[in-house]
Amino acid sequence: MPQPRHRPERRFPDAERKIVECELETCPHCQHPLQPRKPWHMCKTVQTLAGPLFVAGKSKACNNPACSYPGRHYYASGVLWISLPHSTYGLDVLAWIGWQHEHEHRQLAEIWRELNQRGIAVNERNVGKLYRQFLALLGGLTERKRQRLAVVAEQYGGLIWAMDALKPEGHGTLLYVLYEVLSETPVGAIVLDHPTADELAAWLRPYQALPFPVLATLSDGEEAIIAAFRICWPGARPQRCQSHWLGNVVEPILTVDTQLREQMRQDLGGLPAVPERADLPVPPIPVAPSTDAPLFYPPHAMLSWSRSRLSYVRPFETR
Repeated sequence: MPQPRHRPERRFPDAERKIVECELETCPHCQHPLQPRKPWHMCKTVQTLAGPLFVAGKSKACNNPACSYPGRHYYASGVLWISLPHSTYGLDVLAWIGWQHEHEHRQLAEIWRELNQRGIAVNERNVGKLYRQFLALLGGLTERKRQRLAVVAEQYGGLIWAMDALKPEGHGTLLYVLYEVLSETPVGAIVLDHPTADELAAWLRPYQALPFPVLATLSDGEEAIIAAFRICWPGARPQRCQSHWLGNVVEPILTVDTQLREQMRQDLGGLPAVPERADLPVPPIPVAPSTDAPLFYPPHAMLSWSRSRLSYVRPFETR
């Protein structure tokens, strides 16, 4: 008899889909355009405070044979800004748990019950794990992460740093998370209240001292993050996250679209609704003439019809 699963399988058929592509357009080494790859390098369903989200990342590759690092794959860093690797909970959930426990002084059992009320499928034990992940991010660089960065720096010829600011729901304090894109490694985090570029640069000093070249930097467009990256790594190419950039471009369009939709609803709201099924008259089905009724056909028509009828009926009658 099969044993029950310790953790039941969770399905979210109505989860929103989000496909994240690699933000880099050209190779950091040869400046040749990167080619998108068809398969996803990762996919998972993430539980966020806004609802479940199916996330998939698409990578790119350098196909230039003259490149010093040909065939290298460059992954989508935007997936790291949604959740940590191998985690099915969003970073917003992680930041919210940390804020509630550290600043609101709430117990993990209280946090667990409120998360369930908000639609997050999690047990009390996993809430404790998520809180420890939050503390690990604040702890900064570990020896294991340093070794992983060394391997990636040797494989790609350098690192690509990315930073994103996450605001816990209902609070003004921001959680700044630093990632290494090529290794998909969240390196460290810090909680600050709208810091300046110098404050962020001071936090980045230990990472600046690492003996690894930096190929590029990625950000969401925040001026303080861009300036801090420029202070610490002036030779690295700055790159903006495409998902944040597209979101900023679409924002005014969505505002106009919402106004247009409301105006059309007011103008067309008095019209009768379109019926789901039109009751159209059914045309009469033509009925073949009875053979017993007298037929008044011209002689040549009568002959042709009789021959065709006999040729069809005779095989049936002789069975």
